[in-house]
Amino acid sequence: MKYKSTLTQEEKEYFMQEALKEAKIAYLHEEVPIGCVIVKDKKIIAKAWNTRELSQDATNHAETSAIRLANQHEKSWRLEKTAIFVTVEPCIMCAGSILLSRIEEVYYGASNPKGGAAGSVVNVMDIDATNHAPYIEKGILEEECATIMSAFFKEKRQKLKMKKKTSNLSNDSL
Repeated sequence: MKYKSTLTQEEKEYFMQEALKEAKIAYLHEEVPIGCVIVKDKKIIAKAWNTRELSQDATNHAETSAIRLANQHEKSWRLEKTAIFVTVEPCIMCAGSILLSRIEEVYYGASNPKGGAAGSVVNVMDIDATNHAPYIEKGILEEECATIMSAFFKEKRQKLKMKKKTSNLSNDSL
């Protein structure tokens, strides 16, 4: 079954702003700044940010963490009549989790040309063999979502460059 958007543009932007707040928390913790919120009846029922580095768990993406919290909130693995907002296009694992949890609407900000599974590289969420294909909309506050990612990786490269420079200076003094 193919779903359609139930939200206004203003509502979509509001919920993406909330996902961006989560991404900013991830950034402050030196995690890849991806944030996510899950909405039901136009209310946030779960929110999360990437915690892979903190937890040393490869599955702790913003989406999977938010899905777990929403499952607990709903007391069900089925998240029917919900929408997920994520600052960056879901990867294959997250797209599969979205499908399996029956989320009906997927909104994301920035595309992920290296690993996006909602249309950029593959579209896991629209395979004919599955019995669930959510509505997908990309580009919600795209510039803001892309900017935080760019800033994070630019800062990370600068820190690495400084670390190498400092290491080289230490080696030169030996």
